[in-house]
Amino acid sequence: MNRRHFMHTGAVLAGGLLTAAHIPLHAEEEESPLIYLSPLKSNGALSRCQAEVWYVQDGANQLVVTDKKAWRARAVDKGLVRTQVWVGDVGQWQSSGGKYRDLPSHFANASMVTDADEHARILVLFGNKYSDEWGTWGPRFRKGLASGDRVLLQYAPA
Repeated sequence: MNRRHFMHTGAVLAGGLLTAAHIPLHAEEEESPLIYLSPLKSNGALSRCQAEVWYVQDGANQLVVTDKKAWRARAVDKGLVRTQVWVGDVGQWQSSGGKYRDLPSHFANASMVTDADEHARILVLFGNKYSDEWGTWGPRFRKGLASGDRVLLQYAPA
């Protein structure tokens, strides 16, 4: 079983554990283990940096924990908050042949979430969604957020 299949199985099983505040924009968001992100440049074009990432849905917002050095985090620091988000799983974006661009998508505004209580609440959602791998990734996410090596990004529909 590869990592992607492992994640998908865990996400499907954990789907029923999400909080009552979970209100998906599309049915695909209920089941998908991944979203694909691309911050938009100041001229509105997609950046060269796209990525498939784990996420949790919290109401209408999607949240991602990422390395503070990742372009998606640095883009927010530079004021490039507008982002295109695709929902689904077609594998790694670089080897998908652009298939992720055929997935349901929307535009969102990114922001950093810095409140430690909010970090803790969102990490519980991650643990529910990715329960099979959370024993490995949960401590990494928690430690990274506490040290500042990782950040929590919120993508609110634009």
